[in-house]
Amino acid sequence: MRVDSIAKYRNYLLPLADAISIVLGYYLVSVLITDSFFMEPTSVVTRNELLISIVLAIIVFQIIFRLSKRYSNIIRYENNQDYILYIVLSVISSLIVSLIEEVILKMVNPSIKLNLMVGIVIGAIMVAYRLIIRYVLLNDVVNKGIMPTSKNKKRLLIIGGGYSANDIIKTLNHSLKGKYEIIGIIDDNRKRIGYSVAGVKIIGDRNDIIPVCENENIDEIFFTIVNIDNKNKKEILELCNKTDAKVKVLPSLKEIITKENLFSSLRDVEIEDLLGRDPIELDNQNIKNLINGKVVLVTGAGGSIGSELCRQIMLHNPKQIVLLDNYENSLYDIELELKTLHPNNDIRAIVANIRENERLETIFERYSPEIVFHAAAHKHVPLMENNPTEAIKNNVFGTYNLVNCSDKYGVKRFILISTDKAVNPTNIMGASKRLCEMVIQAKDKESSTEYVAVRFGNVLGSNGSVVPLFKRQIAHGGPVTVTHKEITRFFMTIPEAVALVLQAITYAEGGEIFVLDMGEPVKIYDLAKSLIELSGYTLGEDMEIEITGMRPGEKLYEELLMNEENLQKTNHDKIFITESMDFTMDDIEAKLDMFRELLKDEGTTKEHVKETMKACVPTYKEPEEVNGE
Repeated sequence: MRVDSIAKYRNYLLPLADAISIVLGYYLVSVLITDSFFMEPTSVVTRNELLISIVLAIIVFQIIFRLSKRYSNIIRYENNQDYILYIVLSVISSLIVSLIEEVILKMVNPSIKLNLMVGIVIGAIMVAYRLIIRYVLLNDVVNKGIMPTSKNKKRLLIIGGGYSANDIIKTLNHSLKGKYEIIGIIDDNRKRIGYSVAGVKIIGDRNDIIPVCENENIDEIFFTIVNIDNKNKKEILELCNKTDAKVKVLPSLKEIITKENLFSSLRDVEIEDLLGRDPIELDNQNIKNLINGKVVLVTGAGGSIGSELCRQIMLHNPKQIVLLDNYENSLYDIELELKTLHPNNDIRAIVANIRENERLETIFERYSPEIVFHAAAHKHVPLMENNPTEAIKNNVFGTYNLVNCSDKYGVKRFILISTDKAVNPTNIMGASKRLCEMVIQAKDKESSTEYVAVRFGNVLGSNGSVVPLFKRQIAHGGPVTVTHKEITRFFMTIPEAVALVLQAITYAEGGEIFVLDMGEPVKIYDLAKSLIELSGYTLGEDMEIEITGMRPGEKLYEELLMNEENLQKTNHDKIFITESMDFTMDDIEAKLDMFRELLKDEGTTKEHVKETMKACVPTYKEPEEVNGE
């Protein structure tokens, strides 16, 4: 009989099986007591009493089991708690039978001891036959022909021998029979090697990943450990990526609970999984105290950093958030997202260009922001190298406009989002951001507004960053292009960077440049190699990395601190403060006048801008020629 046929009649078959279990239980106990009760009964009365007990027990058991919804259970999904409950309910039902025999039927020889023993035996029989059925279902003995079969099963290795692995194995056996052949489980607890999880044996620890994959021709690896620190996760995933297997991981517990089951939570490995940094701890109360009930303006609100700033700011209940961006499509997207998630909050989306001072003054006068996050900027290095006047107009004078509006309209705190490229800059974009830092530090000396900057490196997945580019190149079959084999960059996830920005400004008193601890620098070549392997390809066989040579304004190693700056600690171990530089707003105005004159001249060239920038930003210098190999 097929499983679908069994399922159709389960409401009749299970009660019948339980009735048979009751008869069998009484028979076994009577044999234990009388050796051969039914074969050679000692008295008719004893036999009659037993038959009455059996009939009564069948009725009582049925009532108790139906009231406790035991017949609503799906046998293949039952667990130890269900089995214990079967035994407990059997004992309770047997005691009720004894009570009825003595109080209502007033039987001559009611036996509580007999019924108690019978209850335990019946419960054991019910559990035993359910375990057999479950084993049959899980091993597809009855269900042959229903589950899909395949001659090309993917050979699967599972990392982690915990509850997550148990649930995923069950899902594979139930719903994806024929797609995967589970070869074994890897678990770092060597004492567990040789034991099984859901019928799958633990065959080694992390040191066995590579040899097992080679010897067993593993096609896919499922990383199922949820509670693991990032350092160990990174080390294990790096071992997995040295194999030819495609790797999928279970994300954090927070992500898992939004899914229907653990299997649906499995995703491809991302570069974030390989950074190996521990989660950031924040003082959320201080952040909330800063933002709660305030009017907050975010420039560049539709960009990668700006939009994440908006998301995290909304968690701290601002009185009003003003989203400002020059690009209407991305602005519309973040406005729609925030209004969907926070329908009761005051959210305003403003299309405006920070170069237009009169437009900014109108906005500041109307909304009176108390906190300004300035994330709007031209940030693409090669583009700004070829269009340097645009970097000056947007980054420098756009910031200058916002700084002056903030001072004029009584903004309490102004936060500039800066970049590691502002440190000893070798390109116009970085130099323009360094000049922005100089503007806010100078303005802070003469204004009641607290001006600060937060400086960090590259963020993974941001618009125009290297990871999305690599993914597009891989999707098109390669090659993946890297400018130099030794080039390194600092990396951080967008939520991580923004969380630290919010934390940093709680320490602000005015004039600081906060520097975020970006961890260890990452080789872009290694990043490209990891992404190729994460995508299931082998470098040198399926896909190549092409070295293209350094781009205009690019340098091999980014820095987060200039030579003349000294780092000071804050209360957060990932946030530092640079020493304030000694210049005034008069000094800045003189520098900006030089650029104003340049912008008036239609014949201004890139070289003119670079020479002026060298005069205005002493740390700016053009990069040395570097061989691409």
